[in-house]
Amino acid sequence: MAVRLDHGEDTLDELHEINVTPFIDVILVLLIIFMVAAPLATVDIAVNLPASTAERQPRPEKPVFLTVKPDLTFALGNTAIPRDLLDSALMAATKGDKDTRIFLRADKSVPYGEMMDVMNLMRKVGFLKIALVGLERPN
Repeated sequence: MAVRLDHGEDTLDELHEINVTPFIDVILVLLIIFMVAAPLATVDIAVNLPASTAERQPRPEKPVFLTVKPDLTFALGNTAIPRDLLDSALMAATKGDKDTRIFLRADKSVPYGEMMDVMNLMRKVGFLKIALVGLERPN
């Protein structure tokens, strides 16, 4: 015994829905990539900073850090720079704006005379707004 089910015409209707499964798969893959890459983007230079009891000042959105390492080499941000290219590196980092505050940090072992030499180099280029960076010491 045979049964025939009649569903009307044999035409297929158009499907008006978007398949979002591939979109969600791509978003999840991008999320994983950014979760892995984000911690790698926050590399910092280890410097043994002296402590200070001064009141904390607000930090600008994109500060420019000049670091004097224990071996007396310089780093602008996380990039090592030679002493003779300090002026051009500062101009590039500040886009030529000499009113930008430069945050100067140095290891405890850096001699005071070396710090003065660095500040004199910065002053010669025209950067007069210098902030010294230190650790906070509880009162």
